[in-house]
Amino acid sequence: MAMPVSAARVCRLAGRTVSSLSAGHRRAVNLPAKTCFISTSTVSSLDLFKKDTGVIYRMMGLDPSQVQDDPERFRDWAVVFGDKKISSGRHYWEVTVKKSQEFRLGVAEAAMSRDDCVGTNSSSWVFGYAQRKWFAMTSNKMVPVTLVGKPDRVGILLDYEGGFLGLVDVEQPRIIHTLRGQFKAPLCPAFGLWDGELLTHSGLEEPEGLM
Repeated sequence: MAMPVSAARVCRLAGRTVSSLSAGHRRAVNLPAKTCFISTSTVSSLDLFKKDTGVIYRMMGLDPSQVQDDPERFRDWAVVFGDKKISSGRHYWEVTVKKSQEFRLGVAEAAMSRDDCVGTNSSSWVFGYAQRKWFAMTSNKMVPVTLVGKPDRVGILLDYEGGFLGLVDVEQPRIIHTLRGQFKAPLCPAFGLWDGELLTHSGLEEPEGLM
């Protein structure tokens, strides 16, 4: 059964302000208005928009030294993490990405180190876009993904017991590329955004015909 992405309440990013996403059954995405910062000279943000269903990257002029630290935040990365954990089943959600030239979409272990970025360790599996090219990434190893152009909207399919994460072409629909893994710990939907904005789509049935 497909499980859409939904609300979160835990702030999990240092380096930009952010709220987190989670996976919940048949509920719309709902991001709370909570923010975080890191102790650097420049602070940027991931702000909420479109009735709290989307995240947009912005620059800010706040002093991060005046903001209390939070151990749940990622130290240096613009990463949005789900607070509800997936430990079984087959799950599907879609993401619209606008005005962004660099982002990552996928899943990560809930207990993943906040010192790492998603894709750089064996606890996360993501599909990314940078320098006008797609790639699949885990354990800091990138594999090119053949995909013509940059679609505005893509799907993410997670099969926990099957041990794979798929990037889905929502127009066909078809699985463009898969990442394999032996999932043993609870996973969360994970999103990295370094410019532009993203919008999550929940309450969706998995398209027919996907393996």
